[in-house]
Amino acid sequence: MALPVFLTATDVSFPGLGLNNLHIDRVAFMLGSFSVYWYGICIIAAFALCIGLAMYHSKKYGFTPDDVIDVSLVIIPAAIIGARLYYVASAWDEFSSNPLSVFDIRSGGLAVYGGVLLSIIAVIVLAKVKKQPLGALFNVLIVYIPLGQAIGRWGNFFNQEAFGTNTTLPWGMISAKTSAYISAFCPTLDPSVPVHPTFLYESIACLIIFAILLLVRRHAKMPFTVAAAYFILYGIARFFIEGLRTDSLYIGSTGLRTSQLMSAVLVVFGFVLLAVFRYRGIPVKYPAPAEAVAADVSATEQAETSSASSETDTVAEAGTPAEISGEETSDDPDTVTDESVSESIDEKSDEQ
Repeated sequence: MALPVFLTATDVSFPGLGLNNLHIDRVAFMLGSFSVYWYGICIIAAFALCIGLAMYHSKKYGFTPDDVIDVSLVIIPAAIIGARLYYVASAWDEFSSNPLSVFDIRSGGLAVYGGVLLSIIAVIVLAKVKKQPLGALFNVLIVYIPLGQAIGRWGNFFNQEAFGTNTTLPWGMISAKTSAYISAFCPTLDPSVPVHPTFLYESIACLIIFAILLLVRRHAKMPFTVAAAYFILYGIARFFIEGLRTDSLYIGSTGLRTSQLMSAVLVVFGFVLLAVFRYRGIPVKYPAPAEAVAADVSATEQAETSSASSETDTVAEAGTPAEISGEETSDDPDTVTDESVSESIDEKSDEQ
């Protein structure tokens, strides 16, 4: 289902919290005739923060900021393309009459799961090309995916989309856009009643998952541990949140929500990952941090220097080859040597 986009601005209220008529415009500002949307700003802010944090912490785990930049260069386009393809594949009826509209992402239509899946594939390919430890790379970087999702979800707030069914909870939200959407697409719901702000639920859930993954990463002993934890935690959270949404994508006419099915698959896959690597007992191997490599080189050089010094001292204490063989030299003039005998013979020859 397409969200109504004919309203660029609307007043949003949270009656149960006493917050009324908050003026929200999905357009942040204009550059000439070009509209810059808050949704795009949220996505850019999410990428920027996650990349910055990853670069800052990468050296601790043996990766470099350049490694993070390389990953970012494949993730950013992969996330956008994957999110769009996933949405288009799940809602082809919206695009079949005008296939060129597939490229009009400014009108909406991005699915998180598509972006995550294609990004993971892109990182796998990159790691193989650069011969980097894939399990370690996933442990380090996948932590930032839920943080990016938490920030990006606020774009849905400015667009007044990705909300849920009617609710009487204090944080229920209502606006002209929620009412218009419910009137057009949800005949069983009441457009005059507030709805669940499901984008807010997912944002909070992702922040909690981010905090948990930081702890998991700190103590991870196996490859893909953090990735498995993300699949399980986000899969569970998204499964229940998706059940509240009014704009879910469905698998044909089955009535099965695409994201709920994907969530269930991710949860199972996460547990399988944990079981496989725990059974095989394979430890995660991080690249050696630059500081550790420098310390190892320094320690090696010191050890070699110390060894050479010890060998020199040993030779000095042992004495000269003559001393070692038991031969002695003497300065006593009375001592007869081959050399003195030869000199005596020569003197006699001269006398004669």
